[in-house]
Amino acid sequence: MENIYVIEDDENIRELLKVALEGFGYHIKAYEAAEPALLDMKDEKPDMAIFDLMLPGMDGLAAIRLLRQDAQLKNIPVICLTAKDKELDKVMGLDVGADDYITKPFGVLELAARIRSLLRRSNKEDNNDIINVNTVIINPQTREVKNNGEVVELTFKEYELLLYLIEHGTRVVSRDELLNQIWGYEYDGESRTLDIHIRTLRQKLGKVGTDSIRTVRSVGYRFVKSGE
Repeated sequence: MENIYVIEDDENIRELLKVALEGFGYHIKAYEAAEPALLDMKDEKPDMAIFDLMLPGMDGLAAIRLLRQDAQLKNIPVICLTAKDKELDKVMGLDVGADDYITKPFGVLELAARIRSLLRRSNKEDNNDIINVNTVIINPQTREVKNNGEVVELTFKEYELLLYLIEHGTRVVSRDELLNQIWGYEYDGESRTLDIHIRTLRQKLGKVGTDSIRTVRSVGYRFVKSGE
């Protein structure tokens, strides 16, 4: 049974999440503030954490940033839960290390689908072969990414997206396929999740990201190897 930490200061939402997700078979530990949750993670590493961004004391962004700086906890899948729907707020959440976000009000079934997708990809067995393409080196065993010899800190979703594009670099990968394979739900015509992740991935990889991750208008994306 996967152990999920829910950090949400609204008692009604916190209890709703606890009851609903326990109904899906997860073990839930609920917190109204980030500090005690982060302390407990030192003793019991959860399989996933769901952070509300607007929290008393330490806010969700600061908490996720600390989580990603901890060598033992940095690979925990994280979902942002927020009442904000502005793109900048979503970008900030992804920039500090969140793997996905969901905006209030939300559907429990959609949240559960995203949780299943993250956990499935987090628990899958990794290929141990080193991947070396253009100036990027990926170690699937450690999930470490280097560009020009420098470590690139990627979120869980950014890593999965980069790996999928490289592995399927001989063709254009559609938006629907990326959302289904990486996020586990179908593109609804409104979600900006994929676009935001592509943008932050390009930014973190610098020139090789801009040159290699190509947009194919009205279709999707492709990772182009040098010389192609």
